[in-house]
Amino acid sequence: MSLPWISPAERLRSLPPYVFARLDELKAKAREQGLDLIDLGMGNPDGSAPAPVIDAAIEALQSPDTHGYPPFEGTASFRQSISRWYQKHYGVELDPNTEALPLIGSKEGLGHLALAYINPGDTVLVPNPSYPVHFRGPAIAGGDIYPLKLSAAKDWLIDLQAIPEAVAQRAKILFFNYPNNPTTATAPRAFFEEIVAWARHYEVLLVHDLCYAELAFDGYQPTSLLEIPGAKALSVEFHTLSKTYTMAGWRVGFVVGNADIIQGLRTLKTNFDYGIFRVVQQAAQTALALPDQYIQEAQRRYQRRRDFMIQGLGELGWSITPPKATMYLWVPCPAGMTAADFALNVLESTGVVFTPGSAFGSGGEGYVRASLIADEDRLGEALARLRKAGITYRA
Repeated sequence: MSLPWISPAERLRSLPPYVFARLDELKAKAREQGLDLIDLGMGNPDGSAPAPVIDAAIEALQSPDTHGYPPFEGTASFRQSISRWYQKHYGVELDPNTEALPLIGSKEGLGHLALAYINPGDTVLVPNPSYPVHFRGPAIAGGDIYPLKLSAAKDWLIDLQAIPEAVAQRAKILFFNYPNNPTTATAPRAFFEEIVAWARHYEVLLVHDLCYAELAFDGYQPTSLLEIPGAKALSVEFHTLSKTYTMAGWRVGFVVGNADIIQGLRTLKTNFDYGIFRVVQQAAQTALALPDQYIQEAQRRYQRRRDFMIQGLGELGWSITPPKATMYLWVPCPAGMTAADFALNVLESTGVVFTPGSAFGSGGEGYVRASLIADEDRLGEALARLRKAGITYRA
């Protein structure tokens, strides 16, 4: 029953529909019509977490000591495992007591960081296209979002020189993400050095989302922002166990970096949640301590799928440069079709789900994102359906 005298806050009324929620509606309708969907829309890894992670969760679940409220800042053992993991993978030293904070997934942390540090009217720099929470979090906080238009011509890298001086002078925070979702772009170390120098000059907080760093291929090793000398003084970096360890539904991630910024986020979170279930934290620290073979197996799995899909799409007219990282392909739409029109046409005619690039901002128009979240048999079926429906690429 509606309450006509109650209306949502303006912060909600100003938000457009969340694309993944809209996709869920369209998928439900398609299923009602009897379509067998091959869902390559969300970045939702298939399969289950590694067996040692599940075993650790079962063992923790059976302990009476794990069922009470956890510490707000996460368990000491989980924070220590985060610090060891960063040291091992990136050579970055972290104080587990002040420079690492567990999160209920990185999306939660990114959104709450915006609430913790953005006042109405603050200028926030966000790439366009971008992962939605990078711009929706600041929008909910009332920030004045200045979009940094990304383009294929610039390899989807932020062009710092294109930011007007007046905008740079008043900017408070810059969100960014390499390896990039949705474009799959990677950034060289020189870019990270440049953005740290830029942020230091203009006194801007850098917020880097590093959730795809371990899904890297062909010998490529992504850079952590915190590897750059001086970066920790003006940066925080977010990570998640969702992709690397197939733990999307477990909702566990973390943020590392500047201790003062992390303390501010912790203070906000103490007013909204009681932290992560201890069982999940024990499972997560088990994941971070796994031998490298688990990450290498994930890399090989996604690389096989990447190569399979690129070859299949190539037979349908697409020429896609193999991305060096992430679990996606960034696929241009056929000429004359918007991203939404193309994605809807594919869904209705084949039952294959892509995400329209426009869901990630106007800069994503003309592309769809295809997630590599199915095995080769299922991906082969998706390609066969595209071929049967006559869906090909034309420039």
